Amino acid sequence: MSSPTSKILNALGSFLDPRSYLHVLRLMHFYGYSHVREKGKLSCGKGTAIAPNVSFRNGERITLGCGCHLGERCFLWAGDSSGRIFLGDHVILAPGVFITASNYKLEDGKPIHEQPKIEKDIRIGSDVWLGTGVVVTAGVTIGDGCIVGAGAVVTKDLPAGSIAGGVPAKIIGTREMQP
Repeated sequence: MSSPTSKILNALGSFLDPRSYLHVLRLMHFYGYSHVREKGKLSCGKGTAIAPNVSFRNGERITLGCGCHLGERCFLWAGDSSGRIFLGDHVILAPGVFITASNYKLEDGKPIHEQPKIEKDIRIGSDVWLGTGVVVTAGVTIGDGCIVGAGAVVTKDLPAGSIAGGVPAKIIGTREMQP
């Protein structure tokens, strides 16, 4: 058991420690980066739940339907100029899902950071579940009722009611849809 004097000294040490104040700068950076400020630019349907550490880029080009759930550490990155992201109603994104409406071209003789970008809309239908760690690339449409297994990389459209998995994602089954 610690004495009252040692508790006071620990509190004083914490108060005088400059790392405590540097942490405030980290919090300010966190706010200004892509977690909080961009959230205010989203179009978000009623009843949608967003984990506090979801990362948004270019939120003005992201539309979330009603009753969606965005799990921890998800990334929704719309394009810088045109690529948009649309989620239908009741979409579930498990932790770590990465959706990006922008990708780099590959032109010979140019370093990656100088490559032009390809920006294409992403459309995810209603009643869709993307498992942990799923990646969805620019230009993809995922139909209503789809389920995509953990770790899959979706590079091509998935028709409604399909169940997909793998890298790249392939249809491995179908889901019986309710009328």
